[in-house]
Amino acid sequence: MLRLRVLTAIALLAVLVPAVFYPAVVAFASVAGLLMACGAWEWFRLNGAGRFQSMIAGAGCAVTCGVLWGLHPPAFVLQWVWSASAVIWVAGGVALIRAGVPAWTALDQNFRQLTGFAVLCAAWLAVVSARIQGVNFLFSVLALVWVADIGAYFVGRSLGGRFFKQKLAPDISPGKTREGAVGGIVGVLLLAVLWIHVDRSWVLDSPSIYTILAAKHWVFLVLAVLFLGVMSISGDLLESLVKRAAGAKDSSQLLPGHGGVLDRVDALLPVVPLAMFLQSFSSLPL
Repeated sequence: MLRLRVLTAIALLAVLVPAVFYPAVVAFASVAGLLMACGAWEWFRLNGAGRFQSMIAGAGCAVTCGVLWGLHPPAFVLQWVWSASAVIWVAGGVALIRAGVPAWTALDQNFRQLTGFAVLCAAWLAVVSARIQGVNFLFSVLALVWVADIGAYFVGRSLGGRFFKQKLAPDISPGKTREGAVGGIVGVLLLAVLWIHVDRSWVLDSPSIYTILAAKHWVFLVLAVLFLGVMSISGDLLESLVKRAAGAKDSSQLLPGHGGVLDRVDALLPVVPLAMFLQSFSSLPL
């Protein structure tokens, strides 16, 4: 199993890394669109759709991403998309995590399917917009999710249950601990400090999200990074909630040894649009 995981990871990196660094953003946009299309296929399957309907959803997501690429939405439209994403993820996400699996299954099936479709398309638009900002900017956002996940995993394994008796969300993901969540948050704060230092020391193609936020005020930086770290954890929990409602361990088996695409990008779905929201907000005067 470990060998399979490693081989799958190498194959993914062999496609993603050249796409990210390719000068024409369309290469990365195409790869990201394919991943989101696969995610849409998984999402519909997890929410009661049949094989044909799920395939149509995946194809529809790919077409939607292509149309969005061709339209080149202006800045004010993107601002509305980021703002809507913030409302959906913060208000809707918090409500669902608090209410648990029964609240999700009680929602209309079509609503659940279309909400996921919209979230995936918005995430594609956000990650492509982040790549347009620059490679350094994109990686600084992605790294926040990776560090939050890695920090939560290792701190949770070593310190889980020592300081908090109650798990983070036992009805949704019994393995996640509050100690792990704290470890992930501390990790992203340290990452922000380190990345700002790198920005100042190296000549890079673009400022990181952390340097942009810090330019507003250091308090804004801390609050924004805390917010993004919490939303990364929320994205993971929400995907776990959907899988639990569907009685599935993984979103699919598209990525051998890793599960499905949604299992790999769940925390990115809220973080990238919200990072774009904060980036656009940071340009406003105090």
